[in-house]
Amino acid sequence: MNTGTLTLIIFVAILLQVVIAVLIGLYRRKQQYQDLVSRMSELQSATSNTAATVSSEVAAKAPPAWQGFKDFVVQRRVMEDMAESICSFYLVPVDGQPLPSFKPGQFLTFNLQITDPITCEIKSIVRCYSLSDRPQPDYYRVTIKRVPPPANQQDIPPGCCSNYFHDHVQEGAQLSVKAPSGHFYLVEREPLPIVLVGGGIGITPMLSIINTLLHSGSSREIWLFYGVRNGTDHIMKRHLEVLQQTHANFHLHICYSRPNEADKEGVDYQHRGHVGIKLLRLTLQLKRYQFYVCGPRAMMESLVPALETWGVATDDIYYESFGPATLPKHKRAKPQISKPDAAQQAITVTFSKSGKNISWNPDVESLLELAEDNGIEVDSGCRAGSCGSCQTALESGEVDYTQDPDADIEAGHCLLCISKPKSDLTLTA
Repeated sequence: MNTGTLTLIIFVAILLQVVIAVLIGLYRRKQQYQDLVSRMSELQSATSNTAATVSSEVAAKAPPAWQGFKDFVVQRRVMEDMAESICSFYLVPVDGQPLPSFKPGQFLTFNLQITDPITCEIKSIVRCYSLSDRPQPDYYRVTIKRVPPPANQQDIPPGCCSNYFHDHVQEGAQLSVKAPSGHFYLVEREPLPIVLVGGGIGITPMLSIINTLLHSGSSREIWLFYGVRNGTDHIMKRHLEVLQQTHANFHLHICYSRPNEADKEGVDYQHRGHVGIKLLRLTLQLKRYQFYVCGPRAMMESLVPALETWGVATDDIYYESFGPATLPKHKRAKPQISKPDAAQQAITVTFSKSGKNISWNPDVESLLELAEDNGIEVDSGCRAGSCGSCQTALESGEVDYTQDPDADIEAGHCLLCISKPKSDLTLTA
């Protein structure tokens, strides 16, 4: 081997070492850059989530669009089902001002003046009904089902307020309405795919959510599982079918529990039976969804625990019972409820008008439920701290609220639907 060859080998070896060193340096720089980008992304995500959380909490605690009740007139009525037992009421403000927006899923509170058929006295009754359309500047819409007497119990009267709407609230009628409120609404903190489960008239807040998202051009996956008895009770059938045909991200699954002979499986409905966890597990992919459930209490008592057992995070489940009983499961910052020591555990709630002294059971959801369980009549509406109809004078003692109330509470009063006793109580009821 001559000197020239040896020199060339040494030069190549040195050059190779330099190239390797440069490549290692570049690799390390790339890793550092990726780590930096990852940390920045995590920081940005955390900041974004924090901002969204703060924004959501601020919005949830924002004052109502107007104080008290405002006059609206019924612009038109539209029957939504073949049985003509479900009617939509389009409401416009008497003052003609543009209407404020609302969160899809929220409800309106009505103060109805209804004549008692026995005493012929006019009673003021408060009821809440879900908004069933997307926010519009010129009208609000509620869709109300006529509630008949329970099957085989004709001695029990039909739903007072729903029948009042159907029989007496005609076009041109004037109604007193509170601003939209309620804790069951579309959460837009994360653009997750959403699963909407509506039973019967429980589809109304789902319609508001669907119409809002699809009108805005949202690309979020939307799955609607809607359960009714048969085609006679199927509301807004054509509207839902058109949405499915025109929006690839909207997936419609209709369940009939008792189909009629004229109902065609695969055409009018896709599944026979009730909406249940088995159907959801067979239909949905294994990924994270937000679940919204609204329907009869029986449906929620079976489906919501089943979702949690399936592994769905509690934070991703929102539910509400239709009608006068709502069960919000919206994760909001709640006041810290003090935990009394053992000597303070025995609490007595006194209802002064009824003359009843009742030992508090910690398993009871609220003071309203305690009153109802013991035959004490208390006016109630939303059962979610929004309408204020269960506001009751507090003669002595203190209460804790299980969530922040939306309704304005008079001094010396409390809302029974979202409160529990902190000490011995005396209530004017």
